[in-house]
Amino acid sequence: MSVGIDEISFYTSNFYLDLRTLAAKQQTDPEKYYTGIGQEKMAMATHDEDIVTMAANAALPLIERIGTNAISTLLLATETGIDQSKAAGIYVHRLLGLNANCRVVELKQACYSATAALQMACALVARQPTTKVLVIASDIARYDLDTPGEATQGCGAVAMLISHNPRIMAIDAEVGNYTDDVMDFWRPNYRSTALVDGKYSTKIYLKALKKTWDSFSEVSRIGFNDFSYFCYHLPFSRMAQKAHQHLAKSNQCELSAEGIEAQIQPTLRYNQIIGNSYTASIYIGLCSLLDNVKENLAGKKVGFFSYGSGCVAEFFSGSIQEGYQACLHTQRHMDMLAERQELNYDQYLDLYRYPDPRQGESVEIPKATLGRFRLAAIHQHKREYVAC
Repeated sequence: MSVGIDEISFYTSNFYLDLRTLAAKQQTDPEKYYTGIGQEKMAMATHDEDIVTMAANAALPLIERIGTNAISTLLLATETGIDQSKAAGIYVHRLLGLNANCRVVELKQACYSATAALQMACALVARQPTTKVLVIASDIARYDLDTPGEATQGCGAVAMLISHNPRIMAIDAEVGNYTDDVMDFWRPNYRSTALVDGKYSTKIYLKALKKTWDSFSEVSRIGFNDFSYFCYHLPFSRMAQKAHQHLAKSNQCELSAEGIEAQIQPTLRYNQIIGNSYTASIYIGLCSLLDNVKENLAGKKVGFFSYGSGCVAEFFSGSIQEGYQACLHTQRHMDMLAERQELNYDQYLDLYRYPDPRQGESVEIPKATLGRFRLAAIHQHKREYVAC
Protein backbone atom coordinates (compact mmCIF):
# COMPACT_ATOMS: atom_id res chain seq x y z
CA MET A 1 0.00 0.00 0.00
CA SER A 2 1.35 3.42 -0.97
CA VAL A 3 0.82 6.53 1.18
CA GLY A 4 1.38 10.13 0.22
CA ILE A 5 -0.03 13.36 -1.17
CA ASP A 6 -3.50 12.96 -2.63
CA GLU A 7 -4.09 16.66 -3.23
CA ILE A 8 -2.16 19.90 -2.73
CA SER A 9 -3.09 23.60 -2.81
CA PHE A 10 -1.36 26.83 -1.80
CA TYR A 11 -2.33 30.39 -0.96
CA THR A 12 -0.50 33.68 -0.66
CA SER A 13 -1.43 37.29 0.03
CA ASN A 14 -3.18 39.46 -2.53
CA PHE A 15 -0.45 42.10 -2.35
CA TYR A 16 3.24 42.15 -3.21
CA LEU A 17 6.23 44.48 -3.42
CA ASP A 18 8.37 44.25 -6.53
CA LEU A 19 12.02 44.15 -5.47
CA ARG A 20 12.80 46.72 -8.14
CA THR A 21 10.83 49.16 -5.96
CA LEU A 22 12.90 48.21 -2.92
CA ALA A 23 16.11 48.51 -4.91
CA ALA A 24 15.15 51.97 -6.16
CA LYS A 25 14.48 53.13 -2.59
CA GLN A 26 17.81 51.71 -1.48
CA GLN A 27 19.57 53.17 -4.54
CA THR A 28 20.98 49.80 -5.48
CA ASP A 29 20.98 47.67 -8.64
CA PRO A 30 17.78 45.57 -8.79
CA GLU A 31 19.85 42.73 -10.25
CA LYS A 32 21.25 42.35 -6.75
CA TYR A 33 17.90 40.77 -6.00
CA TYR A 34 16.64 39.50 -9.35
CA THR A 35 19.92 37.75 -10.20
CA GLY A 36 21.91 37.76 -6.96
CA ILE A 37 19.39 35.94 -4.78
CA GLY A 38 16.96 34.93 -7.50
CA GLN A 39 14.00 36.87 -6.10
CA GLU A 40 11.63 39.20 -7.97
CA LYS A 41 8.72 39.94 -5.63
CA MET A 42 7.73 39.42 -2.02
CA ALA A 43 4.19 38.82 -0.84
CA MET A 44 2.99 41.08 1.97
CA ALA A 45 0.23 39.98 4.32
CA THR A 46 -2.49 42.55 4.94
CA HIS A 47 -3.59 43.77 8.36
CA ASP A 48 -6.34 41.17 8.52
CA GLU A 49 -4.25 38.21 7.33
CA ASP A 50 -2.13 35.88 9.40
CA ILE A 51 -1.10 32.21 9.44
CA VAL A 52 -4.64 31.13 10.34
CA THR A 53 -6.41 32.90 7.49
CA MET A 54 -3.77 31.81 4.96
CA ALA A 55 -3.94 28.22 6.20
CA ALA A 56 -7.72 28.13 5.88
CA ASN A 57 -7.58 29.67 2.40
CA ALA A 58 -4.99 27.12 1.29
CA ALA A 59 -7.04 24.18 2.56
CA LEU A 60 -10.43 25.38 1.33
CA PRO A 61 -10.22 23.81 -2.18
CA LEU A 62 -9.45 20.43 -0.63
CA ILE A 63 -12.35 20.63 1.81
CA GLU A 64 -14.72 21.77 -0.93
CA ARG A 65 -13.97 18.51 -2.73
CA ILE A 66 -13.95 15.93 0.07
CA GLY A 67 -16.29 17.56 2.60
CA THR A 68 -15.83 18.47 6.25
CA ASN A 69 -16.17 14.99 7.78
CA ALA A 70 -13.38 13.20 5.92
CA ILE A 71 -10.42 14.56 7.92
CA SER A 72 -9.29 12.57 10.97
CA THR A 73 -6.33 14.80 11.90
CA LEU A 74 -5.19 18.34 11.14
CA LEU A 75 -1.46 19.02 11.57
CA LEU A 76 -0.47 22.67 11.21
CA ALA A 77 3.23 23.54 10.91
CA THR A 78 4.47 27.08 11.48
CA GLU A 79 7.32 29.06 12.96
CA THR A 80 5.26 32.26 13.21
CA GLY A 81 2.70 31.02 15.71
CA ILE A 82 0.10 33.34 17.20
CA ASP A 83 -0.25 31.77 20.64
CA GLN A 84 2.12 29.99 23.02
CA SER A 85 -0.60 27.55 24.10
CA LYS A 86 -3.53 27.24 21.72
CA ALA A 87 -2.75 25.64 18.36
CA ALA A 88 -3.45 27.88 15.36
CA GLY A 89 -5.03 24.85 13.73
CA ILE A 90 -7.95 25.05 16.16
CA TYR A 91 -9.07 28.28 14.52
CA VAL A 92 -8.58 26.71 11.08
CA HIS A 93 -10.65 23.71 12.19
CA ARG A 94 -13.59 26.00 12.98
CA LEU A 95 -13.26 28.14 9.84
CA LEU A 96 -13.30 25.04 7.66
CA GLY A 97 -16.13 23.43 9.63
CA LEU A 98 -14.24 20.20 10.33
CA ASN A 99 -15.68 17.35 12.37
CA ALA A 100 -15.40 17.56 16.17
CA ASN A 101 -13.71 14.14 16.17
CA CYS A 102 -10.75 15.55 14.22
CA ARG A 103 -7.59 15.91 16.32
CA VAL A 104 -5.53 19.10 15.86
CA VAL A 105 -1.86 19.69 16.66
CA GLU A 106 0.60 22.51 15.89
CA LEU A 107 4.23 21.64 15.12
CA LYS A 108 7.31 23.86 15.38
CA GLN A 109 10.93 23.47 14.32
CA ALA A 110 11.83 26.43 12.17
CA CYS A 111 11.23 25.68 8.47
CA TYR A 112 11.41 21.90 8.90
CA SER A 113 8.20 21.18 10.80
CA ALA A 114 5.95 20.74 7.75
CA THR A 115 8.08 17.76 6.77
CA ALA A 116 7.70 16.33 10.26
CA ALA A 117 3.94 16.80 9.86
CA LEU A 118 4.00 15.08 6.48
CA GLN A 119 5.88 12.07 7.85
CA MET A 120 3.61 11.84 10.90
CA ALA A 121 0.58 12.02 8.62
CA CYS A 122 1.94 9.19 6.45
CA ALA A 123 2.46 7.08 9.56
CA LEU A 124 -1.09 7.75 10.77
CA VAL A 125 -2.55 6.77 7.41
CA ALA A 126 -0.36 3.66 7.19
CA ARG A 127 -1.76 2.61 10.58
CA GLN A 128 -5.37 3.36 9.60
CA PRO A 129 -5.65 3.31 5.79
CA THR A 130 -9.22 4.57 5.72
CA THR A 131 -8.25 7.89 7.35
CA LYS A 132 -7.20 11.13 5.70
CA VAL A 133 -4.86 13.65 7.33
CA LEU A 134 -4.74 17.34 6.45
CA VAL A 135 -1.25 18.86 6.68
CA ILE A 136 -0.96 22.65 6.46
CA ALA A 137 2.19 24.77 6.53
CA SER A 138 1.64 28.51 6.99
CA ASP A 139 4.12 31.29 7.69
CA ILE A 140 4.91 34.97 7.36
CA ALA A 141 8.62 35.72 6.92
CA ARG A 142 9.55 39.07 8.47
CA TYR A 143 12.94 40.72 8.92
CA ASP A 144 14.05 44.13 10.12
CA LEU A 145 14.04 46.96 7.60
CA ASP A 146 17.35 47.79 5.93
CA THR A 147 18.87 44.39 6.73
CA PRO A 148 20.07 41.74 4.24
CA GLY A 149 17.02 39.65 5.03
CA GLU A 150 14.49 42.35 4.09
CA ALA A 151 14.42 41.38 0.40
CA THR A 152 13.68 37.73 1.28
CA GLN A 153 10.44 38.44 3.14
CA GLY A 154 7.23 36.80 1.99
CA CYS A 155 4.24 34.79 3.11
CA GLY A 156 2.28 31.75 2.09
CA ALA A 157 0.50 28.57 3.11
CA VAL A 158 0.23 25.14 1.54
CA ALA A 159 -2.30 22.41 2.33
CA MET A 160 -1.77 18.72 1.57
CA LEU A 161 -4.25 15.89 1.90
CA ILE A 162 -2.45 12.68 2.94
CA SER A 163 -4.10 9.37 2.10
CA HIS A 164 -3.43 5.79 1.03
CA ASN A 165 -3.14 5.18 -2.72
CA PRO A 166 -2.47 8.92 -3.26
CA ARG A 167 -3.33 10.48 -6.60
CA ILE A 168 -0.40 12.94 -6.80
CA MET A 169 2.68 11.56 -5.06
CA ALA A 170 3.60 8.41 -3.16
CA ILE A 171 6.10 9.18 -0.38
CA ASP A 172 8.89 6.64 0.09
CA ALA A 173 9.42 5.29 3.61
CA GLU A 174 13.21 5.72 3.64
CA VAL A 175 14.54 9.04 4.96
CA GLY A 176 17.82 10.61 5.99
CA ASN A 177 17.85 12.84 9.09
CA TYR A 178 20.30 15.22 10.73
CA THR A 179 20.05 17.31 13.92
CA ASP A 180 22.55 19.74 15.46
CA ASP A 181 22.28 22.49 18.08
CA VAL A 182 23.42 25.62 16.23
CA MET A 183 22.47 29.31 16.29
CA ASP A 184 22.15 30.26 12.65
CA PHE A 185 18.60 31.63 12.82
CA TRP A 186 16.24 32.10 15.76
CA ARG A 187 13.45 34.30 17.09
CA PRO A 188 13.10 34.70 20.85
CA ASN A 189 9.61 35.09 22.28
CA TYR A 190 10.16 38.78 22.88
CA ARG A 191 10.91 39.56 19.21
CA SER A 192 8.57 39.89 16.22
CA THR A 193 11.40 39.49 13.70
CA ALA A 194 14.04 36.81 13.43
CA LEU A 195 17.75 37.00 14.09
CA VAL A 196 19.95 35.40 11.46
CA ASP A 197 23.62 34.83 10.73
CA GLY A 198 23.28 34.53 6.97
CA LYS A 199 26.68 33.18 5.98
CA TYR A 200 26.74 30.72 8.85
CA SER A 201 23.20 29.58 8.05
CA THR A 202 24.17 28.86 4.45
CA LYS A 203 27.14 26.85 5.69
CA ILE A 204 24.97 24.81 8.07
CA TYR A 205 22.32 24.31 5.37
CA LEU A 206 24.90 22.75 3.02
CA LYS A 207 26.42 20.67 5.82
CA ALA A 208 22.98 19.34 6.75
CA LEU A 209 22.28 18.52 3.10
CA LYS A 210 25.39 16.34 2.91
CA LYS A 211 24.62 14.68 6.26
CA THR A 212 21.01 13.89 5.35
CA TRP A 213 22.00 12.57 1.94
CA ASP A 214 24.59 10.26 3.54
CA SER A 215 21.95 9.07 6.00
CA PHE A 216 19.42 8.57 3.19
CA SER A 217 21.94 6.61 1.13
CA GLU A 218 22.47 4.16 3.98
CA VAL A 219 18.80 3.10 3.95
CA SER A 220 17.69 3.67 0.35
CA ARG A 221 18.71 2.12 -2.95
CA ILE A 222 17.75 5.30 -4.79
CA GLY A 223 20.80 7.08 -6.18
CA PHE A 224 21.37 10.68 -7.23
CA ASN A 225 20.88 9.89 -10.91
CA ASP A 226 17.50 8.25 -10.24
CA PHE A 227 15.94 11.64 -9.50
CA SER A 228 14.39 13.79 -12.21
CA TYR A 229 13.76 16.82 -9.97
CA PHE A 230 14.77 18.14 -6.56
CA CYS A 231 12.73 20.33 -4.20
CA TYR A 232 14.81 22.27 -1.69
CA HIS A 233 13.83 24.47 1.22
CA LEU A 234 13.90 27.97 -0.26
CA PRO A 235 14.89 30.87 1.99
CA PHE A 236 15.70 32.47 -1.40
CA SER A 237 15.73 30.84 -4.80
CA ARG A 238 19.49 31.03 -5.40
CA MET A 239 19.97 28.78 -2.37
CA ALA A 240 18.57 25.85 -4.34
CA GLN A 241 21.25 26.30 -6.99
CA LYS A 242 24.00 26.33 -4.37
CA ALA A 243 22.49 23.27 -2.72
CA HIS A 244 22.12 21.30 -5.93
CA GLN A 245 25.68 22.06 -7.01
CA HIS A 246 26.85 20.90 -3.59
CA LEU A 247 24.84 17.67 -3.72
CA ALA A 248 25.94 16.89 -7.27
CA LYS A 249 29.58 17.41 -6.32
CA SER A 250 29.15 15.18 -3.26
CA ASN A 251 27.91 12.45 -5.61
CA GLN A 252 30.80 13.06 -8.03
CA CYS A 253 28.31 14.06 -10.70
CA GLU A 254 29.45 16.78 -13.08
CA LEU A 255 26.22 18.59 -13.87
CA SER A 256 26.32 21.48 -16.32
CA ALA A 257 24.60 24.75 -15.47
CA GLU A 258 21.82 23.68 -17.83
CA GLY A 259 21.56 20.31 -16.09
CA ILE A 260 21.20 21.95 -12.70
CA GLU A 261 18.54 24.35 -14.00
CA ALA A 262 16.58 21.49 -15.56
CA GLN A 263 16.32 19.67 -12.23
CA ILE A 264 15.41 22.62 -10.00
CA GLN A 265 14.14 25.63 -11.99
CA PRO A 266 10.50 24.43 -12.27
CA THR A 267 10.37 24.25 -8.46
CA LEU A 268 11.50 27.87 -8.03
CA ARG A 269 9.02 29.91 -10.04
CA TYR A 270 6.43 30.49 -7.34
CA ASN A 271 9.04 31.23 -4.69
CA GLN A 272 10.62 33.87 -6.93
CA ILE A 273 7.40 35.88 -6.98
CA ILE A 274 6.18 35.12 -3.43
CA GLY A 275 9.33 35.22 -1.32
CA ASN A 276 10.19 33.09 1.68
CA SER A 277 7.30 31.23 3.28
CA TYR A 278 9.38 29.25 5.83
CA THR A 279 7.65 25.89 6.46
CA ALA A 280 5.58 26.16 3.28
CA SER A 281 8.40 26.99 0.87
CA ILE A 282 9.50 23.47 -0.06
CA TYR A 283 5.92 22.35 -0.75
CA ILE A 284 5.00 25.50 -2.65
CA GLY A 285 8.06 24.46 -4.66
CA LEU A 286 6.34 21.13 -5.32
CA CYS A 287 3.22 23.01 -6.46
CA SER A 288 5.42 25.05 -8.78
CA LEU A 289 6.88 21.89 -10.29
CA LEU A 290 3.50 20.22 -10.80
CA ASP A 291 1.83 23.35 -12.19
CA ASN A 292 4.57 24.60 -14.50
CA VAL A 293 6.04 21.51 -16.18
CA LYS A 294 3.89 20.73 -19.18
CA GLU A 295 5.31 17.28 -19.92
CA ASN A 296 3.77 14.27 -18.20
CA LEU A 297 5.65 13.80 -14.90
CA ALA A 298 4.04 10.45 -14.02
CA GLY A 299 6.64 8.01 -12.76
CA LYS A 300 9.23 10.71 -12.12
CA LYS A 301 11.18 10.52 -8.88
CA VAL A 302 11.53 13.74 -6.84
CA GLY A 303 14.08 14.32 -4.09
CA PHE A 304 13.24 16.63 -1.18
CA PHE A 305 15.64 18.40 1.17
CA SER A 306 13.86 20.00 4.11
CA TYR A 307 15.90 22.27 6.39
CA GLY A 308 14.96 24.04 9.60
CA SER A 309 17.49 26.33 11.24
CA GLY A 310 18.70 25.46 14.64
CA CYS A 311 18.85 22.79 13.13
CA VAL A 312 16.84 19.74 11.95
CA ALA A 313 17.02 18.51 8.35
CA GLU A 314 15.69 15.61 6.30
CA PHE A 315 16.15 14.15 2.84
CA PHE A 316 13.33 12.01 1.47
CA SER A 317 11.81 11.05 -1.85
CA GLY A 318 8.53 10.57 -3.66
CA SER A 319 7.14 9.32 -6.97
CA ILE A 320 4.62 11.26 -9.05
CA GLN A 321 1.54 9.21 -9.83
CA GLU A 322 -0.22 8.44 -13.10
CA GLY A 323 -3.11 10.84 -13.72
CA TYR A 324 -1.87 13.43 -11.20
CA GLN A 325 -2.84 16.30 -13.54
CA ALA A 326 -6.53 15.82 -12.82
CA CYS A 327 -5.93 16.48 -9.11
CA LEU A 328 -4.09 19.80 -9.41
CA HIS A 329 -5.38 23.32 -8.72
CA THR A 330 -3.17 24.94 -11.35
CA GLN A 331 -5.71 27.41 -12.75
CA ARG A 332 -6.76 28.50 -9.27
CA HIS A 333 -3.10 29.15 -8.40
CA MET A 334 -2.49 31.03 -11.64
CA ASP A 335 -5.58 33.20 -11.20
CA MET A 336 -4.65 34.03 -7.60
CA LEU A 337 -1.15 35.14 -8.61
CA ALA A 338 -2.38 37.10 -11.63
CA GLU A 339 -4.93 39.02 -9.54
CA ARG A 340 -2.45 40.22 -6.94
CA GLN A 341 -1.96 43.98 -6.54
CA GLU A 342 1.42 45.69 -6.52
CA LEU A 343 2.33 47.95 -3.60
CA ASN A 344 4.33 51.14 -3.76
CA TYR A 345 7.02 51.65 -1.12
CA ASP A 346 4.83 53.73 1.24
CA GLN A 347 2.06 51.12 1.09
CA TYR A 348 4.64 48.45 1.88
CA LEU A 349 5.77 50.40 4.94
CA ASP A 350 2.15 50.82 6.07
CA LEU A 351 1.69 47.04 6.07
CA TYR A 352 5.05 46.43 7.67
CA ARG A 353 4.48 48.94 10.47
CA TYR A 354 0.82 48.22 11.16
CA PRO A 355 0.44 47.96 14.96
CA ASP A 356 0.54 44.41 16.29
CA PRO A 357 -1.38 44.33 19.58
CA ARG A 358 0.94 43.08 22.30
CA GLN A 359 -1.04 43.77 25.44
CA GLY A 360 -4.35 42.33 24.28
CA GLU A 361 -5.94 45.73 23.72
CA SER A 362 -9.18 45.64 21.77
CA VAL A 363 -8.84 46.46 18.08
CA GLU A 364 -11.17 46.32 15.10
CA ILE A 365 -9.26 45.43 11.95
CA PRO A 366 -10.44 46.92 8.64
CA LYS A 367 -11.05 44.55 5.74
CA ALA A 368 -8.24 44.40 3.20
CA THR A 369 -7.72 40.79 2.14
CA LEU A 370 -9.46 39.35 -0.90
CA GLY A 371 -9.34 35.88 0.61
CA ARG A 372 -12.28 33.93 2.03
CA PHE A 373 -11.18 34.29 5.66
CA ARG A 374 -9.90 37.22 7.70
CA LEU A 375 -8.88 38.34 11.18
CA ALA A 376 -11.67 40.78 12.07
CA ALA A 377 -10.73 41.88 15.58
CA ILE A 378 -8.90 41.19 18.82
CA HIS A 379 -11.00 41.60 21.97
CA GLN A 380 -9.88 40.77 25.51
CA HIS A 381 -6.88 38.86 24.15
CA LYS A 382 -9.15 36.80 21.87
CA ARG A 383 -8.56 36.67 18.12
CA GLU A 384 -11.78 36.79 16.13
CA TYR A 385 -11.74 35.18 12.69
CA VAL A 386 -14.61 35.34 10.20
CA ALA A 387 -15.47 34.09 6.74
CA CYS A 388 -15.81 36.82 4.11
